[in-house]
Amino acid sequence: MATRPTWAEVSLVALRQNFRTVQKHVGKAVTVCAVVKADAYGHGAIECSRALEAEGARWLGVTSLDEAIPLRESGIESNILLMTGFWRGEENEIVRLRLTPTVWEPWHIESLERAAAVAGVARHPVHLKVDTGMGRLGVAMDGLPAVLAALKEARHLVLEGLSTHLASSEIMDAPSVPEQERRFEEARSMVRQAGAEPVLVHVANTSAVISRRETWNDMVRPGVALYGYYLPFQRAGREVSGGTLRLSVKPVLTWKTRILSMRDFAANHPLGYGGTYVTKAPAHVAVLPVGYADGYNRQLSNRGRVIVREHYAPIVGSISMDLTLVDVTGIPGVAVGDEVILLGTCDSLSVDALEHARLANSSPYEILCNISKRVPRRYGS
Repeated sequence: MATRPTWAEVSLVALRQNFRTVQKHVGKAVTVCAVVKADAYGHGAIECSRALEAEGARWLGVTSLDEAIPLRESGIESNILLMTGFWRGEENEIVRLRLTPTVWEPWHIESLERAAAVAGVARHPVHLKVDTGMGRLGVAMDGLPAVLAALKEARHLVLEGLSTHLASSEIMDAPSVPEQERRFEEARSMVRQAGAEPVLVHVANTSAVISRRETWNDMVRPGVALYGYYLPFQRAGREVSGGTLRLSVKPVLTWKTRILSMRDFAANHPLGYGGTYVTKAPAHVAVLPVGYADGYNRQLSNRGRVIVREHYAPIVGSISMDLTLVDVTGIPGVAVGDEVILLGTCDSLSVDALEHARLANSSPYEILCNISKRVPRRYGS
């Protein structure tokens, strides 16, 4: 049994509430595809998928086949969207497991058509992705006719969905967004002219769910919002908030550890690798058994803070692979074994993934996904 006292608490109650909040925001007529890729953004895909399915999620979004297989093996029955397509040779498993692949190249369609025919599946659903300007995945506008022709010839496939992805949905005055919307409508018209009418049209990620109602269509794909976060919105290069640019979601994950050792140092004493911090006065320092191997970002060195005994305590020195030092001078009663909050809240105090992201020049997505596998997750219903 693992005894290293560093762990993450995942509130499935908060997760389910966040799903309800998103569903209420977009309304009953819009399907919510709950994105659980990257191990549910570090929260645990199987446990989170079970909770979301129990809450009514009819669609789950994953990156690829390897993320979908454990969900099916654990009994998840919801529709599973493979958002970044598939590799050659995976088509038989996709059909067998009733997964919905994203397609954008003729060979996607040809290989799936063969697999569905062999399996005796009459109409296996696929979702067509269009590249409207982000430059990652999806069929380019000039390649769309050939893909639509291949779909029309496929007797065992059905074009159930049509999608794209916005590059800058959190930037309110980004000129690329209306241009992407225009191109997507053009693509949608081409699909109709080819005789297809997808029942699920989806564009909106978390930021667009909050800020761009016109992109909701039939389905939305919230990801980080389900886990309690979203990116700050910007206009004219400045952060804007309030009004309609908000969604009442709460962080699902709390990251904790316990004090491993206490140390006392005189003034002018260097701490940690490279001595990047030097005490200015006598200091009472706590050693925490957590480091960058756990996903605790090194950019928090000498910048971040934790919560100890209902007080903030600054990180001092460089975060190392397994250990972090915090200055607890002036906090009464601090002792070995005390619980420390790395991410989370205590009364009016809070340290969240947005704070970590700002200090690390990162995003809350990366902060959450980088919490490593050696940090055990504990689930509360």
